[in-house]
Amino acid sequence: MAQALRPNTGVGSLFATDDKSHPLQDALLAATLVLGLVSFITAQFDSLHLLSSWTGLVGIAAGAYGQWISETTRERFGLILGLGASGVGFFLGMAHGGLFGGF
Repeated sequence: MAQALRPNTGVGSLFATDDKSHPLQDALLAATLVLGLVSFITAQFDSLHLLSSWTGLVGIAAGAYGQWISETTRERFGLILGLGASGVGFFLGMAHGGLFGGF
């Protein structure tokens, strides 16, 4: 039972249970969260549909790749938040005019 009580000792290691650094996964996590936030916020304005749809699309792609290579629960949790925001922003941007200005 000692292994069940092992403390999580890494700095900033909330849910990162393997005590290793994952620079690529962390970069994809940060990019997905930022792109999702920008996409979600700009989707609230009809005139910013180009920005919201493109950032949403890139956020979905980055988040999907990040999910594919993620190794810890912390990474997956943040990626899901970013993917959700990117998806909402992408679809609202598409509804307001799309990727190419509503041709």
